[in-house]
Amino acid sequence: MAEAVILLTVKKIGVALGNEAINQATSYFKKSVTQLTELQGSMGRIRRELRLMHEFFSGMDVRNRNNRKYEIWVEEVRMLVYQIEDIVDNYLHLVGHKHHIGWGTYLKKGFRRPNVLLSLNKIASLVKDVEASLVHLFQAKERWVFMDVGAATGGESSSYIVVEKSRHLASISRSLDEEDLVGVDENKKKLHEWLSSNELQRDVIVVHGMGDEKKSIRGNISDMDTGGLQDELKKFLKDQKYLIVLDDVWVPEAVNDLFGALVSNLSRSRVLVTTRIDGVAHLAFPDKRITLKPLSEQESWELFCRTAFPRDKDNECPAELMTLAKQIVSKCQGIPLAIVSVGRVLFVCEKTEEEFKRIHNQLDWELVNNPSLEHVRNILYLSYIYLPTHLKSCFLYCSLFPEDYLFTRKRLVRWWIAEGFVEKRGISTMEEVAEGYIKELVYRNMLQLVQKNSFGRMKSFRMHDILHELAVDLCRRECFGHSYNSKNKHEEFLEKDERRMVIHKLDKDVNQAISSEWSRLRSFVTLERNMSSPNLLTLVAGKCRYMSVLELIGLPKDNIPNVIGDLFNLKHLSLRDSMVKFLPNSIEKLSNLMTLDLCKSEIQELPGGIVKLKKLRHLFAEKLNGKFWRDFQWSTGVRIHRGLEMLSELQTLQALEVQDERSVRSLRELRQMRSIRILGVKGRYFEDLCESLCQMEYLSLLNIAASDEEEVLQLNGLKWLHPNVKKLRLIGRLAQTGLLSCAPEAGSHSLCSLCLFWSQLAEDPLPSLSRWSNLTDFRLTRAYLVEHVVFLPGWFPRLKTLYLVDMPNLKRLKIHQGSITSLEELHLINLRGMTEVPSDIIFLLPTLKYLYFLEITWDFFMALRRSRIGSIRWRYSLASDARL
Repeated sequence: MAEAVILLTVKKIGVALGNEAINQATSYFKKSVTQLTELQGSMGRIRRELRLMHEFFSGMDVRNRNNRKYEIWVEEVRMLVYQIEDIVDNYLHLVGHKHHIGWGTYLKKGFRRPNVLLSLNKIASLVKDVEASLVHLFQAKERWVFMDVGAATGGESSSYIVVEKSRHLASISRSLDEEDLVGVDENKKKLHEWLSSNELQRDVIVVHGMGDEKKSIRGNISDMDTGGLQDELKKFLKDQKYLIVLDDVWVPEAVNDLFGALVSNLSRSRVLVTTRIDGVAHLAFPDKRITLKPLSEQESWELFCRTAFPRDKDNECPAELMTLAKQIVSKCQGIPLAIVSVGRVLFVCEKTEEEFKRIHNQLDWELVNNPSLEHVRNILYLSYIYLPTHLKSCFLYCSLFPEDYLFTRKRLVRWWIAEGFVEKRGISTMEEVAEGYIKELVYRNMLQLVQKNSFGRMKSFRMHDILHELAVDLCRRECFGHSYNSKNKHEEFLEKDERRMVIHKLDKDVNQAISSEWSRLRSFVTLERNMSSPNLLTLVAGKCRYMSVLELIGLPKDNIPNVIGDLFNLKHLSLRDSMVKFLPNSIEKLSNLMTLDLCKSEIQELPGGIVKLKKLRHLFAEKLNGKFWRDFQWSTGVRIHRGLEMLSELQTLQALEVQDERSVRSLRELRQMRSIRILGVKGRYFEDLCESLCQMEYLSLLNIAASDEEEVLQLNGLKWLHPNVKKLRLIGRLAQTGLLSCAPEAGSHSLCSLCLFWSQLAEDPLPSLSRWSNLTDFRLTRAYLVEHVVFLPGWFPRLKTLYLVDMPNLKRLKIHQGSITSLEELHLINLRGMTEVPSDIIFLLPTLKYLYFLEITWDFFMALRRSRIGSIRWRYSLASDARL
């Protein structure tokens, strides 16, 4: 993991040696040019050393996990690299490396540099010290560590060590008798059929999933004549029927390299590949892939009982141990090797309730420390070391959160960017790169995909329980960060060099623990929404001057202290669900800020200095009015009086309360915008608004709300709507002709989600809207006043979710066979005019998963009970005035 820490520091030194920082420093330290030049030279040499050290660690981690001398040396390196990071942060602040804002500007504004920050002389002295310490560490490595490493491994290569570990893990799986295997019959039969088929062409078959062993098939062939070896293999296989098995392949190149030596001789030859990596699985045609899934609850229990109670009649678990045993099995989440390993631990234990309870209560510790479970730890470790450096930090970051914590894609992306884990790649935004990181972790089975949104994009994720427990141990060993919860509250609160803190549940001990040891903290996140400590923000901001991520959900405080402006390194500030009403003027000093999240706070207006935050990418600021979510004005945006156009990097703006034409016109300069909510729109603004929206070519989410229920949104046929927009939400009365003329040419638009609220249309817009053939999510609330809604054959073929809400005139819903053929969710809410249950719902049976009848009348409820849709699982709720 040391290579990830080093990589982050190398990036930071690169910023300090960039042209902008050098120009700032040269301008400010005109009388100390010689000293400044020497300082920058030393930083350059340190950066080069760290880059070489990074490559060294990337190759050494594989074989040195249990080498104590190596671990001590790595710890010393990590502490020194953290010290270097602190020095670089002080230097960047000293030279006023603020985007477009120089040091002189800060002085004119009355900015006072904190006393704890260092002078140029002191920084130069510290840089010389750490440079000398680096030399000393390299010498110590040669004297004590490197020699010992060679002896411990017998001079073998890193790849050899991995192969040997893999063989050991494979032998563990093979030690299971065939009759002890469960949940494999179907896949075993399919594999046998493929291997024994009469197909003459050479075929590639892939078994893909979260396997029990993490192995590499690639040995060290750098000294072999690869070309000659391929020629010999081709000669040998020329007239042969062959079966080649590549077990646990990590990279597609391993298979492609082999293909260079194979011949296709129409002899029914087969190549069988097992892998965890999605990219490798795609080497086979879709119909020749087996995707392994975790064992079901019943299969897991059966395997566990066979392993833990092999001597009992029918492998039965004693009744008094049943509850504890099932809780233990659930922790394994269907991974066969984990189930077998834990079962074997319990097999040698006393079969008493006290002993099983002990194992259950300390299972997390057992996974990390029990020698019998070493092979389970190796599964994680081999997976972890094969991660690219940039993904190691991302993976460990997820372990700071509770078990089964549900991560959302957007939130995880913003955290990683603020932490510095994400690098710029070509013309892609950092958000796009970070999303690629998530996909790679999912493809490697290091994160579990939980849910996709309605148009197929990854939405939420979890970390497997066993991966989580073992990753927490890695996180602790690497001093990566600390999580605080009821389990570990009595442990040492924060190690000296740990950079990150995630608070699962707040209590009085948190305030008492904040001390000088927190001064190097870079990230502080609380997860509990009901915060009871109004002084926590002041305490953290006063102690942690290097902070880059600060997230305090539910802060019971209506204002933010001015000291927030001293957090010069802050990139992510979230006070969501708080009572904050005002931001201090010092907020304008946070020139590195990328995300400001004040959603669901009491904020209504932002200070004028907010427009000086030139690096701001995501702005969430919205007040909930405490009304029902279906009310017209259930939320209020924030007002930004002048200078909005200066925030040219802004990608998210939720939500802006429009004041006048000038504020609407300023939006046209926000050309990086991806997601925007605009509230309080009047008819006279719409011409300027359409022109501004036309400039946002990357826009994918658009939400427009009229100023009141009577204001008409003049859509002008939606001709201004960019083809990239995927989600459109319109709140307010719509001009009938404007909506009916908005349908695009077939396939010319990517709109997937359409929500119409309070549209009050007099005619049915569905004939026109049905041409939006890519829609997957369609929601209508008070949308129109017609009495009949009809879905004709062929309409909305990709639609998965449909809401019909608050339409009192609607009496009949007709769904023709062949319409909305992909529908999974149907929500019918507060349709008081409807007295008959739509019998056509039966046509939706093949795909429908959720059916809701909410806020229904008593008469409709009785009709529902008599209906013939009983084979569909449905839920209901009665209207508040329904007769019981």
